Amino acid sequence: MDISKNEITGIVIGAAIEVHSALGPGLLERAYSECLAYKLRESGIFVETEKSVPLIFEDVELECGYRVDLLVEGTLVVEIKSVASLSDVHLAQTINYMKLGNYKIGLLINFNVVRLKDGIKRLLNGPYSL
Repeated sequence: MDISKNEITGIVIGAAIEVHSALGPGLLERAYSECLAYKLRESGIFVETEKSVPLIFEDVELECGYRVDLLVEGTLVVEIKSVASLSDVHLAQTINYMKLGNYKIGLLINFNVVRLKDGIKRLLNGPYSL
């Protein structure tokens, strides 16, 4: 599908709101991740789940078990949380995944909130314009 990064984030946020409206807060991250991936695929969006992201250290690629929850259209990192509140560690994790995979845009989504829009952080890696 040939859509802009801005459109992709809008589609993901819309689908996440649908999932949250149907399920509400309080479930495991995995449930939200699977449902969101399903909704996106149903819309014709290419989604990879648990996408491996290697660590490059001293020019050696190491498989350390880092996995992005969802990689959408090969460009958008989506990290799913179901926690009381997002912390700096969650932001750092998402930013590090973006850096390791050389992805420019990410969404950190906490489904354990009353209104999902209060649990969404949009992140950019480096100089980038939408």
